Amino acid sequence: MSNFVWCHGPTCHKSHTQDRIRGVKGSKVLRTKKVQEQTWTRNSFYAYFCSNGCYNAFANKHIQEITAIAPRTEALETPIEVTRTPSTDWGGRPCIETTIRTVDNNVG
Repeated sequence: MSNFVWCHGPTCHKSHTQDRIRGVKGSKVLRTKKVQEQTWTRNSFYAYFCSNGCYNAFANKHIQEITAIAPRTEALETPIEVTRTPSTDWGGRPCIETTIRTVDNNVG
């Protein structure tokens, strides 16, 4: 089994870069780049796209299909606790320092 895939970017083969040029004089083409499998790219979009530009082009082209996989019908919320503490800034002036901490509501 090969250790690479072709970039899934819809316009990868249209980017004018030297590493995409293939063929002999008179019949040259721009070719989609290969994406080599790496340990750190497994299970991420980096395993399928040669650049962020190609990933963004793919996501923009297929956004309706992507969001249809797991549609969001309501907002997600995380319970928090907000603490305001009087403090001083770097110049010694009084200020209020705000700390946000997530709270586990399932204790009990």
